[in-house]
Parts: sequence; structure tokens; C-alpha cells
Amino acid sequence: MRRSLLGLLVIGCSPFALTAAALAQVVTTPPQETASADSQASDAADPQKDILITGSRIAGRTIADSPVPIDVIGGDQLTNGGYTETNKLLTQLVPSFNFPQPSLTDGTDSLRPATLRGLAPDQTLVLVNGKRRHQSALLNLNGSVGRGSGAVDLNEIPPIAIDRIEVLRDGASSLYGSDAIAGVINIQLSKRPGVRGSVTFGQYRTKMDGVNNVTGVAVGANGQPVVAAAGGGNNDLLQLNYGDERVRHDGDTLTLAASIGLPMAEGSYFVFTSQFRDRQPTNRSGADPRRQYPTIGDPRELTFNRFSHGYGDGLTDDYNLFLNAGTTLGKYELYTFGSYGIRDGIGAGFYRRANDARNRDFAASTTTFVPYYADGFLPKIQSEIEDVSIAGGVRGDFIDGWNGDLSVVYGSNKLLYDTIDSFNVSLGGVDSPKRFNAGGLAAGQTVANLDISHKFDVGFFKSLGIAFGGEYRNENFRIFRGEVASYVAGQYAARGAAPGAQVFPGFKPANEVDVSRDSFAGYGELDADVSDRLSVQLAGRYEHFSDFGSTVNGKAAGRFELVRGIAIRGSVSTGFRAPSLAQQYFSTTSTNSTFVNGVATLLDVLTVPVSSPVAVALGSKPLKPEKALNFGGGITFDPIPGLSLTADYYNIRIRDRVLLTENLTGTAVVNLLNANGIVGVSSARFFVNGADTKTEGVDIVGTYRLPDMGIGTIRLTAGYNYNTQSITKRAVLPSLPNIILYGRAESIRLTNGQPKDKLNLGIDYDNGPVGFTARTNRFGKVVSAGGSSDLTIPAGQASTDFTLQPKWVTDVEVRVKPIQGIEFAVGADNVFDVYPTKSPAGGAFGNNAYFLPYSSLSPFGFNGRFLYGRVAFDF
Repeated sequence: MRRSLLGLLVIGCSPFALTAAALAQVVTTPPQETASADSQASDAADPQKDILITGSRIAGRTIADSPVPIDVIGGDQLTNGGYTETNKLLTQLVPSFNFPQPSLTDGTDSLRPATLRGLAPDQTLVLVNGKRRHQSALLNLNGSVGRGSGAVDLNEIPPIAIDRIEVLRDGASSLYGSDAIAGVINIQLSKRPGVRGSVTFGQYRTKMDGVNNVTGVAVGANGQPVVAAAGGGNNDLLQLNYGDERVRHDGDTLTLAASIGLPMAEGSYFVFTSQFRDRQPTNRSGADPRRQYPTIGDPRELTFNRFSHGYGDGLTDDYNLFLNAGTTLGKYELYTFGSYGIRDGIGAGFYRRANDARNRDFAASTTTFVPYYADGFLPKIQSEIEDVSIAGGVRGDFIDGWNGDLSVVYGSNKLLYDTIDSFNVSLGGVDSPKRFNAGGLAAGQTVANLDISHKFDVGFFKSLGIAFGGEYRNENFRIFRGEVASYVAGQYAARGAAPGAQVFPGFKPANEVDVSRDSFAGYGELDADVSDRLSVQLAGRYEHFSDFGSTVNGKAAGRFELVRGIAIRGSVSTGFRAPSLAQQYFSTTSTNSTFVNGVATLLDVLTVPVSSPVAVALGSKPLKPEKALNFGGGITFDPIPGLSLTADYYNIRIRDRVLLTENLTGTAVVNLLNANGIVGVSSARFFVNGADTKTEGVDIVGTYRLPDMGIGTIRLTAGYNYNTQSITKRAVLPSLPNIILYGRAESIRLTNGQPKDKLNLGIDYDNGPVGFTARTNRFGKVVSAGGSSDLTIPAGQASTDFTLQPKWVTDVEVRVKPIQGIEFAVGADNVFDVYPTKSPAGGAFGNNAYFLPYSSLSPFGFNGRFLYGRVAFDF
């Protein structure tokens, strides 16, 4: 549902503006403009001296003396580019961060997950202002990186609202609890006074590599379309005549962003930010050479638009509002921050041809094939995501040097689905609507924290600090049913008609769920500078969950400076991730119709909770938390002002990873279900503690701010990540010992579906009114596996694996400030119009790659060159 931007901004701004006005009336001190309130701190002469928020509960650590690797990205780096999505910006700046952009993956098209160090999206903890951010309601179930996991939607946080981002690349469950296996991303919101804003408009202007236009269908002497390859049935491939490579001008993206920071007394701040983004769809489909119509030789084959699929970014409208406010009362700071966001998206499914059984209108004829849509149809999923968060707390010197922070944070994410331009074949053309309310998902979280810290003055240590605290968390997960027509098996199901709305059947009443759980945690930390050269950190955490019990985790880290400017550091820690409520309770049903002995039979293909009778009958067990053991070690080099170079090795071993099984099917499955009194079910999948894995790699990060030579400021950045993953142990179901739970294709996606290595290089130049930014990223090879549920390729069967070769993607931007406070910028993301390796098509590889020419595993997407311009103001 599209909304009036002006109306939303007025509604959002009014209560905040009134509150701010009331606060401003009591200000008697002149407005303060200190570096500590803004990303200017991150952009200071020596960024190594920035005080870190992440990695310790005890204040005072800097980047330079941290015993664990932490990247700090200033707000200015997030706004110097054409992309206005936080995930896309992070993948340009953090070498171990990956943000693939899949298509044809249902709800994942609108809410794409990101990963750190190649692990699952839900194995990285996200904080905002140091407080846990809630996850999205979406569970990624289709063929994308992160299958079976949920994620925090970082794109709900507009770059203009961010002061800086701290990326902790080390396990931190002992400090922050569940999810912090790969690391922590902490987003610090801006406290900056003043009025800022920007208008950015861009468009993809690209030539599709290896994809050509079609000038027509080849016609034989008989006047009929020429069949290039006979596939049998309606899968014959027609011979097409091709022209030049296909040129696309699409994906128009308009972004309006604004930030208002009111002048406040010293120690107080009130910043309200908003962003609206309208992104039109892109289409990178190739020509579909398959026969489209039921009758061979149908003359419409000659005029049909062969670029019928929708493959690329969907249509998306984003509305995001953020508030960050605080005031000092004596020794205490009262603070609040929150957000409200709406995303309306439309993503395409697979095109249904006119001759497709899923397009048959039984109401028109039960004896001959009559299509409902005469030329086929492209069903779509329309999603509306509503995201809400509010936090409040008080911190300060509670008792004579003992600092405390008491806070409560609530967050929720709700995802509603409509299936549009679709058809329920089993209802027939008379009774089936074209638009269906398919139901939805919702997830909520409430977190209360009390954190206490104190630094002691002891003679035998240079510095000694302790921290301890507790946390209460409540989580909720819900599934809403869709309208009856979206899932029902209608009167024509007995004739073999597919039930439910095409592309996304609605959730059934049996899928509805409303579940909650609680957890209680306590932690302690000791942080000591033993001397000028040696620092040590120890931490431990106990946490109890109402649904699976207790866990204890610990961490030890240290740093030793060998000589001035050169130090070694290392850490060892245990970690955990609690299986999410969605992984425990998600369910959906798609009903397939098949003929047995000439009689149409309805069989349910189920995604079921682990506790359901179907899963229990097949041998499921209650999910256990994932357990991790993290080792890390590295060296830091910063003997020269402005220069920092770090190299860190990591080794992450995870036991009992929570994975979604294959669709378990076959005679053994059906017999076992029947033996347990369950009939009419032919296939099911559910979550299991399916595998142990090992992740190993190296991060190298360097930054250098050149000395001032009178020609402007020059900052160089470089980052490199090398990452390998392997499955060290696989689970089996004792009741089905010969059934593979996690097959070859999914295994390769987990171990090789993200870049083996990645290199980031960047240069930022500013000289008064003129600025320039260039960034280039090399994405290493990725393997796309053929669709096999076996662990090895069967004898005599050709391999359908292929490798996406390494690619360089370069972004450039030029900025000019004609007058103080106004900036104009033009730039190009992917300036050299690079595409991923084209997917092979035909033969053993099948026909899909003819019209889906690029793999969704591409780590930089497949949209091509994006040109943009920006006007920004800052007063």
C-alpha cells in the first residue's frame, strides 16, 4: 500500500517537534557543537583514538588498544555513494560482509539478508546505540544464501541517521548473548545538531553481458516456428533470431533524506531523521525460447514477448523515521531512541506459460485445455513490512563512580503478503479471484537491561575495570492465516488442478501460531591494563531460556605491545545461538495434485514445526542451541600517525547448526508416516540440528590518512578477507538412516555459496569545495551447485555445477560545494558495467538459464551500472 510521504512525515514529526520545542524552551546554555556529538569524532585526525562502544561493557577502549578486531565506519563514508541502502554500503566497506541480492525468492526479494564472515545472517548480532535490535519476521526458505535463517533488516536504518558503525569481528556471546557468533554490528545514531538533507536520483543504464535482444522466431519453409531442440510435451525450444546485446534503462531510484538536530543545552540532543526511497523494478531476464502455447505452430509464437519473466530487483517504497534524543539531569542522562518504517514491495514469481497446467481454466472446459490467461501470466507477491522500535533508559554515575545504565527496548516486525495477478486453478476461472490476501508473519521482542561498571585505582595495574549486569528478554512469533481462496483446494482439485494461489499460497488455519518465550541472563567482565604494554579482558555469561534451558559462555582476550606501534592480540571464546521461535514453529502447506492409478489425489508438501506429529513421526527432536568455539589472533601496526594496519586470523567451530532439511520424500517416508497414522502427506521438511561446521579465515584491514601537504585531505583504505567453510559432521534421523537431510546443493551453498575471498580498496579526497571518492571491490569465486539432494553426483550423471568467476566492481563519485552548506555530486556505481559469470543453459543444465541468465548467488547482484546525481545541504 502506497502512502503519502508528506502525510507520514507530518504525522511522524509532530509529536517529536512539540516535545523538542518544550525541551528547547528550558535551554539557557548556548548550543554546543562538540565533535563527540557527531561523526566528526570518527573523522578526526587520528581515528585510532576513537573511543569504542562495542567489544567491552567498560568505557575507555580505543580502536588502537582493543584486544579484538573492530572496524569503525564514519557517517560520511555512508553518504559518499549512490546506494542509499545500509547493507549495500557495508558490503563496499567491510571485506568480510556479504550482501547477495537474490531474485525469485518470495519474501526474501523484499527483505534480503546479509552475512558476516560467511556465517548465517542470524549468527551476527545487531545493536543500535548499544542495544539489541529485533529480528525481522521473515524466515528465508528459498534458494538463497542464509536459507532457513532470519535476519535484522539493516536497510530499515537510513544512512543519514547514522553517526558511525562499529563492526566487531569476533565472537561476543559472553557479553551480548545469543547470535553474536560471527560478531557484532553496532550502529550509533547521530546526535548532531543542525539541518541536513539530500535528494538522490539514479538509474541503471547498462548493457547486459551475454544477453541479446530477439528480432524474431525462425520460421521454416512450412511457415511454422523452427524447433531448435525437442524437449517433449510443451518444453520444445524454438529457434530465435538474436540481435545486439540487450540495453536496459530501469530501476529508477529516488531517495529523499533529512535530519533535524535541535540546538540543546550541553549534554542534551534531539535528532529526528527521515528517509523516503522509491525504487522502481529492474528486469535482467533473458529471452524464453520455450514453446508458449498449447497448439504446436500457434502463430502467436511469432509475436510473443520472449522477455516475459521478471528477474531483478522488485518495486519497493521505503518510509523510515528515526528519533535519537537525550538530556542530562544532574549526574544522569535520560535517553530515548526509536524508529518506524514501512516497506511496500512487489516481487515477481516464475512466468506461467499459456500452455502451463497451472494456467488451465477447468470452468471453461473439463475435457480440453483452455488457458485462463490467454498468453500466460506473471504472478507477483506484494508485501508490506511494518517495523517499529522504541527504547528508553537512564544512565550515569549511580553511586560514587559506579556507572549504571538501565534500559528497556521494544521492537516488532510485521510482514503481510498479497498474491496478485494470480489464479487458483482448483477454483476455476469463474470462482477464483486474481488477487489474494495470503496472510503474514510477525515477530516482537522486549529487552530490559541493567549494566553496571566501575574503574578502580589500584597501584599494581595501570587500569582495572569491572562490569556486570542482567538482561530479561521476551520474544514472540505469530503466523496469520490468509483468505480461504488463497489456500483452498476447490472443486476442480479432483481433476488434478493445483490448489491455492499461484506463486504464493496463503497460510492455512492449521499454520496459525502465536508463541512466546522468555530468557534471563547475567554477565560479568573484567578489563585490565596490566601495564602500558599488556591488557587483558575476561568475560562470562549465564543465560536461561524458557524453551530449552540454560547455557554458560566465556571469553578471554589480550593484547601485548611488542614495541611502540606494533602489538599482537588474541582471543578465545565460546558462543551460542538460540534457535529462533520461527525455526521452531514456522509451518506452511502447499498441496500438490497427482494421479495414482488414474485417480487425482491431493498430497500435502509440508514445512512443519519440529514438534508436529509429522516431524515427530519422521524422527525429529527438540532443537538445541548452536554452540560455538571461537579462536582469534592477530597483529596491529600503527607506529605512524594516521596509519593503521591489522591482520587477524579466525577459527570458528559451530556444533548443532540449525538447518532446514530437504523435502523428505519417497517410499520410506510415506511408509513411516502411514505407520504412525498419518496419510495424505508425501513430503515434509523441518528444522534440525543438522551439522557441525568449521569456518576459518583471515581479515587484513588498513587505513592511512596522508599528512597535510596543502593539497587537501587524502584517506586511503584497504581490506581483504579470505574465508573457508566446511561441514565436519552431518546429522541423520535414526528412523530414516538412508535419507539425506542436507543435500549436495544446499551443502555447497553453505560452504562455497559466498566469495572465497574479497578485496576492498578506496580513496577519499577532499579539498574545500571539491571532493572525490573511488572504491573498488574484488569478489572472489562462488560455486553454484546443480539441484541435487544427493551428497555426490550419481554415476553417469553430468555435473551441473558452475563457478562464478572473480569480478572487480568499481564505484566513483565527484562532489562540488559551490557555496557553504550546499553540495552537488554525480557518480556511478559499477562504473565499468560488470556482470557475474553467465549461467550455462541447455542440456544437463536445463532451460531456466535461458531466461534467468545470472545466478542469484552473485555477491554484487546482477543489475549493472547505476548512474546517479545528488544534491545535499548541511546547515
